[in-house]
Amino acid sequence: MRDNESLDPADWSELRALGHRMVDDMFDHLANLREAPVWRPMPDASRQELRRALPRGPTPAESVYQDFQRLVQPYSTGNLHPRFMGWVHGGGNPVGMLAELLAGGLNANLGGRDHAPIEIERQVIAWSAEMLGFPASASGVLVTGTSIANLIGVLVARSANLGPTVRHCGVGDAGLVAYTSVAAHGCLPRAMEMAGLGREALRMIPCDGQGRMRRDALARRVTEDRVNGKSPFLLVGTAGTVDIGAIDDLDALADFAAEQGLWFHVDGAFGAIAALAPKLRPLLAGIERADSVAFDFHKWAQVPYDAGCILVRDRSRQLETFGAEAAYLRREQRGLAGGGVWPCDLGPDLSRGFRALKVWMTLSVYGADRIGAIAQQTCDLAAAMAAMIDREPALQRLAPAALNIVCFRYIAADGDLDRLNADIVADLQESGIAAPSTTTVDGVLAIRAAIVNHRTNHADLAITIDATLRAGHARATAAKKMPPAIHRGQGYREASRLGDAGTKGPFPATGAGTLAAVLP
Repeated sequence: MRDNESLDPADWSELRALGHRMVDDMFDHLANLREAPVWRPMPDASRQELRRALPRGPTPAESVYQDFQRLVQPYSTGNLHPRFMGWVHGGGNPVGMLAELLAGGLNANLGGRDHAPIEIERQVIAWSAEMLGFPASASGVLVTGTSIANLIGVLVARSANLGPTVRHCGVGDAGLVAYTSVAAHGCLPRAMEMAGLGREALRMIPCDGQGRMRRDALARRVTEDRVNGKSPFLLVGTAGTVDIGAIDDLDALADFAAEQGLWFHVDGAFGAIAALAPKLRPLLAGIERADSVAFDFHKWAQVPYDAGCILVRDRSRQLETFGAEAAYLRREQRGLAGGGVWPCDLGPDLSRGFRALKVWMTLSVYGADRIGAIAQQTCDLAAAMAAMIDREPALQRLAPAALNIVCFRYIAADGDLDRLNADIVADLQESGIAAPSTTTVDGVLAIRAAIVNHRTNHADLAITIDATLRAGHARATAAKKMPPAIHRGQGYREASRLGDAGTKGPFPATGAGTLAAVLP
């Protein structure tokens, strides 16, 4: 009679040695980031190699790890690198990486029951409440990110308005409407969809010249909705808009929400961490008055992905929205089924990983003050980058650098500047020198540099700006050499097409390293 199957090795020594090597290799990877490209395109051959049939038999772990080193590690997002400025992605940290190893080793399910990992998450929620000035009685739960945290905020606000019976009866024809700014993140309309309210029930309010929601326009829209028989129920302020990093006047919005009887939710995806920086904290005045706040630890707090958080001032509202009723989740006074309120009572997930450990270890090892100092440092770097751009005649800044985001473009050219700047960004990304992204500011395409990484320094700013100038000059020069019929209005697009084809454009078609000839 054969022994039962198990996934544990018969001899731990070989796997133990491989595990030690993996940890050493990842430390080397982190220590030598500056020597590598920010990002590199994944070759088609590598993609095809990954597209395999379901493996039916075993493969040695050593061989699979070699595949990881060849096919995965070189082609990751790049947000570890100090010159990744494309999106608001945190840079992670080595202690958080080790915490992920420990969490994987425990393989704890944090949906519920009475065990230490849940106590770690409760402590993280308590620290979050302290950070934002919420009462100690506030509740919360860790989720994948602010997209889900904002959805939870909408659902709790919906229940607070319609009562807990909404879980059984639905929203019906309640006519609920919510309000946020036109600069709010796209996850908010999606949250309205998933809450059964529809994105048309989300009123997008204009912003002022600083990118903040206009209270006068908000007041007019709420009045208009009430006259038309609608039921305003939710106001969402933003602490750090995705395009330019603007922060709404949260105090004024809190006043308005109180006057109008609206649930006040704040989307603080990355901006909420400004509460840990003494010079930045005043920008968040009023966040402590919110009914709920959504934010991410995996952005400015540098915790490895993923680690989002939702805080709710009144725990009873969150329990009314998500409290679990199933018989198999019965609570007991003693034993493993004890522990009082479980995380599955505060959000939609029952199967939940131990993401709290990497947050707890990051805050414990580095301290909240150091995390705040990193946030301040990125804002100081953004101000320095804005000043560098303002001194360059070939560049134009398109928005205030309110926090850590700088939006600008190359203007020393004729023709389609939007196409030109989009090509510049792609050239920089494919070169591996830097990875900004694009957005739209006041109707024009902008190069967007979001400085989030704790590894970024002034030299990285200079390298990025220099590379932008060189790439812009190279493309503008190439466009002038185009035939007259395509020079005006189509020159940059044609230069891009020819460059991609590897024939006449300033950059060959190979992708990685394509700017090497013009960007030393």
